[in-house]
Amino acid sequence: MASDSQPPSQCLGPEYRDEAERPEATVSKPVPHDNVHILAQTPQLIALLTMIRDKNTGRADFIFYSNRIIRLLVEEGLNHLPVVSHEISTPVGRHYAGVKFEGKICGVSIMRAGESMEQGLRDCCRSVRIGKILIQRDEETSKPKLYYDKLPEDISDRWVLLLDPMLATGGSALMAIEVLKSRGVPEDHILFLNLIASPEGIKKFADEYPKVRVVTAFVDQGLDEKNYIVPGLGDFGDRFYTM
Repeated sequence: MASDSQPPSQCLGPEYRDEAERPEATVSKPVPHDNVHILAQTPQLIALLTMIRDKNTGRADFIFYSNRIIRLLVEEGLNHLPVVSHEISTPVGRHYAGVKFEGKICGVSIMRAGESMEQGLRDCCRSVRIGKILIQRDEETSKPKLYYDKLPEDISDRWVLLLDPMLATGGSALMAIEVLKSRGVPEDHILFLNLIASPEGIKKFADEYPKVRVVTAFVDQGLDEKNYIVPGLGDFGDRFYTM
């Protein structure tokens, strides 16, 4: 059931305006887990989330604004990958002490909704390899069941960005982590990128896989009696691909 506690809110808008002139909006719940990073609740992010939550937003706009958020998630996710020192020479003959990523990366999308996040990853990481995992609920047991996976052969040597826009109960994402671990991917080499999560799913994720980093745009109020995220945005895959 959804939490009865009131969701947090804050005034949003440029700091040069008085607080009385800035509107108050619902922002993400904070969570007490060190491995969970929530995007800064900026006016831009909340405006984008407002658009995709709105039931009256058409499919074209839903796709456009979802892609904007996905890009923000990927950009932030890359900040959580380790880097090593890398000095280069500039065209004017000077040296610059910079960094480069420590190892190779790949994306893995949880089908089908996770596939919506693949282009955002490709936009940020040129020629990135992407694997796929299909997990669906077994109607007899109501538990997630693995139906298909296609992953890079050398995935155990890569840092993996796991892609799925919604984290409700966490069943599919947790099984996806097990699939990756069975292929030799260390737990601390996995980053889970997610648009909207429930507190229940986040807690289960953090408790079972404390070394997996989660980067999410928003932790919502909770789950309803049907395990839908509330206030949520409905079925992400349906809205992105068919409606």
